[in-house]
Amino acid sequence: METIGDLALSISHVGSTSVPGLAAKPVIDVDVIVRDVEDEHSYMPRLEAAGFRLIFRDVMSGDPHRQLTFARPNTNLHVWSPGAIEPQRHVVFADWLRTNLTDRLRYNAAKAAASAGDGSARYNDLKAAAVYDIYERAFTADAQHAHDPHPRALVE
Repeated sequence: METIGDLALSISHVGSTSVPGLAAKPVIDVDVIVRDVEDEHSYMPRLEAAGFRLIFRDVMSGDPHRQLTFARPNTNLHVWSPGAIEPQRHVVFADWLRTNLTDRLRYNAAKAAASAGDGSARYNDLKAAAVYDIYERAFTADAQHAHDPHPRALVE
C-alpha cells in the first residue's frame, strides 16, 4: 500500500476474499496498523488523497479504529493501533479458514444461508453462530495470541 508507505507498521488482507475457496462478496477487507490510530493527521490526508473516504470512527471501544472505503476495487480499510486485538483475530480466523476445509465449508454454508435472508443489515448476525464456533477452535489452536471468546466485530 504505497499510499501510506512507512506509516503502516503492518498491512493484512483479511476477510473472505483473502481465503481461496471461500465464498465472498466483491469487497476486499484490509487491516492496517499505524503508530497511533487517534493521530489521524499523520495518515488520513494520504489515504483521502488516494481516494479513501472515512465512513466510521470508533473511539469508544477498547480497540478504537477507523474504517475507510474505496470504490474501485471495492475496499474496506480498517486502521488500528499496535496491540489492537481485533486485527489479530482477523488474521487468525483467515489463516484458520485457509487450512481447515471443514470450517471453511461450514462458513460457506453459513454465509449462503445468511445471504438468502431478507437482505438486511442482519447478515453478520445470521452467520454469527458459525463464526463463534470457528473462532473457538481457531483461537484454542492459536497459542501465540490472547483472545476474548466474545469478539465484538465480524469482518465479512
